Amino acid sequence: MAPATPAESADRIERSILIQAPRAKVWQLLSDAERFGRWFGADLQGQRFAPGEVARGPITIEGFTHVMFEVKVERVEPQSLLSWRWHPYAVDPKVDYSAEEPTLVTWTLHDAPGNATLVKTVESGFDKVPPHRRLEAFRMNTGGWEGQLENVRRHAEQG
Repeated sequence: MAPATPAESADRIERSILIQAPRAKVWQLLSDAERFGRWFGADLQGQRFAPGEVARGPITIEGFTHVMFEVKVERVEPQSLLSWRWHPYAVDPKVDYSAEEPTLVTWTLHDAPGNATLVKTVESGFDKVPPHRRLEAFRMNTGGWEGQLENVRRHAEQG
């Protein structure tokens, strides 16, 4: 995984990982909502990632099972790009995050030598998160993306 670059601002998180698996396999893990949920830690049974649609299900990670994973899919470009909007680190069940501007998460896949795949994840729009939540959401998602990229790598590289 690439560390934060000096050009990275408090508005965006950019991470990437090299996965020793073909692009088609990695794409399935990202674009199929049910498979995505298994490695990401969300129960997305019966959900799908399609432009304009919302995918929603409970987080299955210990300590976060009270949180709902909810995204509105923007773009799906097969084996190339998946993007959605969501409310970053929306973990307090007493808070209604719906009035906040969501961030944009974009996944891109690129061929790499040896039938490997370079996966890049960018989450942008933190400058529109309310000031009282912005730094914590940015900090938590920075670590979160590092962990999630490792999760997708592990799943893709398992036979």
